[in-house]
Amino acid sequence: MKKEDKHKSEVINLNAVKKYYYMGDNVVKAVDGINLRVKKGDFIAVMGPSGSGKSTVMNLIGNLDVPTHGDIYLGGENTSYFSESDLAELRGKRVGFIFQQFNLIPNLTVKENVMLPMDFQGVSKQEREEIARELLSKVGLGDRIDFYPNQLSGGQQQRVAIARSLANDPDVILADEPTGNLDTKTGEKVISFLKALNKEGKTVIIVTHDLYVAKHAKVIYWLKDGKVEKKTRKRK
Repeated sequence: MKKEDKHKSEVINLNAVKKYYYMGDNVVKAVDGINLRVKKGDFIAVMGPSGSGKSTVMNLIGNLDVPTHGDIYLGGENTSYFSESDLAELRGKRVGFIFQQFNLIPNLTVKENVMLPMDFQGVSKQEREEIARELLSKVGLGDRIDFYPNQLSGGQQQRVAIARSLANDPDVILADEPTGNLDTKTGEKVISFLKALNKEGKTVIIVTHDLYVAKHAKVIYWLKDGKVEKKTRKRK
């Protein structure tokens, strides 16, 4: 297989990626030469303690940041040299984000929060509303579409965030500590949603420090000091 064909067969490929921050004479090597490959339908966890580089890796995987060295491929395209506007357009179509803090807009209803990503992609209002209703029903919140985020529990807000992440039918769902602000029982429900999405064919990547969360993944990348310390695969 040719190198370019290989990249096309992978949803995401981080190839010898480094992210350095220069502070005077000091260099902080947040990510120091990582190789990470994600194929369609994978369920991957990126795990490590605080300071291991997890958040930086998440930003690089999601194309929220650009590498200092190395190449990042998203859907076969090398995004390392994309302009910010091109990156925003690409990730808006291909990556759905779920954050620990939910990041819902408080003065928008649940339905409007889910509709928002589609607005940036030029989807008509009628279609945005239909998709939002369908997705909210899918996560069990069909009767809460006109509620505001502060009228919902933490678990319900995270389910809204999951619905929002699916709005543009992305290739990848990227979740940053998706259970971090939830109690154990509610967190298990969120993980169940993500596993169900994976069974439906969605590619899921979870960035976490929680082994209980990570063990649900098929592959775990263990980070330490900005490097991949090891990679483990779940036994079938």
